[in-house]
Amino acid sequence: MTCQPKLKSHLKKKFECLFEGQAKQGDPALLNDIFTELYITEGGTGGISDEHEVIHIERALKKPPVQETTIKCSDIFTPLHGKVTHLRTVLTQGIAGIGKTVTVQKFILDWAEGKENQDINFIFPFSFRDLHFRKLKEFSLIELVHYFLPEVKEFGLTQLFNSKVLFVLDGLDECRLPLDFRNNEICSDVTKPTSLDVLLTSLIEGKLFPSALIWITSRPAAASQIPSECVHRVTEIRGFNDPQKEEYFRKRFNDEDLAKRIITHVKSSRSLYIMCHIPVFCWISATVLERLFIEEHSGEIPKTLTEMYTHFLIFQTSLKNEKYLKKRETEPLKSLELDKEFVLKLGKLAFNSLSTGNLIFYEGDLREFGIDVSEASVYSGICTEVFRQEIGFYEGKVYCFVHLSVQEYLAALHQFLSNTDPEMLKKTVDQALESKNGHLNLYLRFLLGLSMEYSQKLLKRLLTQTEKRSCNILEIIQYIKKLIKDSLSPEKTIYLFQCLNELNDSSLVKEIQNYLNKICDLEKDICCTEWSALATVFLMSVEELDMLNLTNCTLHDDGRYMRLLCLNDRVLLSRLKRCFLTESCCEALASTLNSDSNLRVLDLSNNDLWDSGLELLSAGLGNQHCKLETLRSVLLRTTHCCASLASALCSNPSHLKELDFSYNHPGDSGVKLLSDPLQDPTCKLETLRLMCGLTERCCEALASVLTSNSSHLRELDLSDNDLQDSGVKLLSIGLGNQQCKLDTLRLSGCCVSERGCTSLASALCSNPCSNLRELDLSYNDPGDSGEKLLSDLQQDPTCKLEILNVGHGGKCRIRPGLLKYSCQLTLDPNTANTHLYLSEDNREVMWSRKKLLYPDHPERFDCWAQVLCVESLSGRCYWEVQWHEDEARIGVTYKGISRKGDSVDCVLGYNKKSWVLFCSDKSYYVIHNNRRAVIPVHPSSHRIGVYLDSAAGTLSFYSVSSDELTFLYRFTSEFNETLYPGFWVCGSVSLCRQLVV
Repeated sequence: MTCQPKLKSHLKKKFECLFEGQAKQGDPALLNDIFTELYITEGGTGGISDEHEVIHIERALKKPPVQETTIKCSDIFTPLHGKVTHLRTVLTQGIAGIGKTVTVQKFILDWAEGKENQDINFIFPFSFRDLHFRKLKEFSLIELVHYFLPEVKEFGLTQLFNSKVLFVLDGLDECRLPLDFRNNEICSDVTKPTSLDVLLTSLIEGKLFPSALIWITSRPAAASQIPSECVHRVTEIRGFNDPQKEEYFRKRFNDEDLAKRIITHVKSSRSLYIMCHIPVFCWISATVLERLFIEEHSGEIPKTLTEMYTHFLIFQTSLKNEKYLKKRETEPLKSLELDKEFVLKLGKLAFNSLSTGNLIFYEGDLREFGIDVSEASVYSGICTEVFRQEIGFYEGKVYCFVHLSVQEYLAALHQFLSNTDPEMLKKTVDQALESKNGHLNLYLRFLLGLSMEYSQKLLKRLLTQTEKRSCNILEIIQYIKKLIKDSLSPEKTIYLFQCLNELNDSSLVKEIQNYLNKICDLEKDICCTEWSALATVFLMSVEELDMLNLTNCTLHDDGRYMRLLCLNDRVLLSRLKRCFLTESCCEALASTLNSDSNLRVLDLSNNDLWDSGLELLSAGLGNQHCKLETLRSVLLRTTHCCASLASALCSNPSHLKELDFSYNHPGDSGVKLLSDPLQDPTCKLETLRLMCGLTERCCEALASVLTSNSSHLRELDLSDNDLQDSGVKLLSIGLGNQQCKLDTLRLSGCCVSERGCTSLASALCSNPCSNLRELDLSYNDPGDSGEKLLSDLQQDPTCKLEILNVGHGGKCRIRPGLLKYSCQLTLDPNTANTHLYLSEDNREVMWSRKKLLYPDHPERFDCWAQVLCVESLSGRCYWEVQWHEDEARIGVTYKGISRKGDSVDCVLGYNKKSWVLFCSDKSYYVIHNNRRAVIPVHPSSHRIGVYLDSAAGTLSFYSVSSDELTFLYRFTSEFNETLYPGFWVCGSVSLCRQLVV
């Protein structure tokens, strides 16, 4: 193939240099010297995207989801292991400036230099922009190749069909051809001339030259022009990840100290650091910061987007004196003043084209705004970088801004300089919020940033009409905060957070926390867009947030929300209680724990993570980078997951100090596995909570922990376990040991009688080194003598016991399981709907078609078939209910629930004041605040057990069969009012008598 060397030589010469951010002017850099591998992933969002591209990149996370597949530039046509073996057409998406063209350039250069993909015989690169100027001419495929690549004119048909050929079609978003795949005729002859549109659609569809490889690049909004059935692989260029950002700056500067200073500064501002995902913005930042640091700039170094772009504009205009007048201005602003007329014209062009979405301009467009680009390119350095000209295989020139953000900055500058309306900022905020695709978002941020005093100081040479704009920054900040509180969509709320950030508002973190608290208070479903919004919130904040509290918010465990979980390095405490998470979230959580995350507390109460998820989570806990100190309420169901967690606790170093297994089922054998690492000196655990339905068989293992000199355990909570006196006796052996460091022991509801109290008192008396300061024996039966023994210890000066709780005691507390919390209930006739008939001493209720003659009462439900109990609930209470026929709703409510009218606010479960289990022969589900959760277990029994621990904030439902309890569901909430049992009745409901003591 004699023409192959010619083609490689031509392409090597064409692509070996990189004119970073500019047209072909100035001194180029060798691509191989400065190329930084980009983060490219398999797959993409697909479909039409009308989201503003800067918003899109700001939603990209600091650490990508762990399940993403990354691809090297050189492997774009290499199939993944186990996937399809042949990739004909690859579509690569990415926003403007993200590096699509540079990626193509690097791929071709490596091929031309013989480094990569040598199985490809020929690469034919085309740009849609170049093709546009030949759209009226007909070509055959051979003629098209020869026209744009004369070096392969010797290339004949035989060689073509016997070669592996790659056609690169770069910049689909700049295509002005219709690409009518549905209606275009089919061309299958490489020698037959046809329109460019037909030629390209036939080539992409595989009707023309089906053996050829096709690589198309596009911005996301234009990618849908290619039918999905024509594409074998979709990839997305995500720009630079964090390590790649730093690599870029280090490669760009030979001075290592300068590179470090720039990296440190960029990382100090979240807005700048986020934008550095985009290679073009890295170049803008490098251009500005290099000059400021080298010249030892005495003023403020830019920290916001507006400040960076303003310095960039000043720098580019000052190039004129250096480049053409061979003179460096001591005050760069003078150059900006000299070029004022041109800057204003350019700003007007940018502003007028912003609404139409124009990215490319022709000479006629420029003349319309009085811009003489030829003259400007000689006399103003701004044209060198900011406004560039492109010359293709055509007579005319095409002009564009180096990046959409530059166009938006100049548009904002124009509006700021020309509009004196004091309400301009408010009006623009309102206009941006009305925008469907956020196309005014960045423009608004620039406009607000230009209104700041620092920006006006930089631009003072342009402010001739009014030396200083009358912008009430405090007023606009308050206006934006008011809008944030108006329950806008997540996307619009984030726009406003970004605006506050641009205004350097010091209360930003507080506003973010309030936003999170509001979402939590709504107890709502968190959709994908809200996850993206929350992710942006975290990324914007320089400060750490104290807490991410998403208790009772349904997260819809479909993988998309993992992006947020990976942001936990911005959070110290994360509450994900009752969020309907499953094991698939654990991979993301483990990734977070493996990183430099600052996450210290993680609460996963009431999420079914299962063994596979816990293994992944344990791997994260065992990583040396993990800083987690508190893990609460992971559901342990088997000894297998206990073994994984035990292994993590022994890892070196382990930072975990608190472990809460409340409402789990590790079993006594699982506790034995967990006890072993607590005696390992590398285990730093200080607090262990095991409210897990354990028996006395676990106490021997725990006693060995208490006697271990290596143990760091200070607090042990064994509440709600049937340990009985025999188990407490074993624990007392540990308490009596001088090595015991325990200062808090909780044995509430553990079936402890006087004998158990005697064992405890004896242990504390015999151990002068005992550190025990708090002992909780509530909900037990210590008897008068047992209570006196322990009370006397509080008065003993040699004993350190300070807090003793023996409340809520009695003989009934010795009963097994939840029966120890049994309470007696009666139905309240004053609340019963007139269709409900009460009987059996107000312990049974039945629905009646006929209305009953109940007297009027303010607490009666007048429309819905509901009734409450007389007794209010406090502390720990357990009762059982039998429901008959059809269906029923069983739960609790605040007394303040609405009673009058047919509004759903009066219905149990449909408001924030009630928590209900719905039962029928067809399905079971729970409902609170009109949010449902289906229960997969379908009980055969119609008997339901209800357990309320109001202090702990839990309401649990069980199916009761042969005195065995099967867990159904547990609500977690902060119950801040008195609760009453309540029922919605369709057939009949009765309160079970055998529980009454």
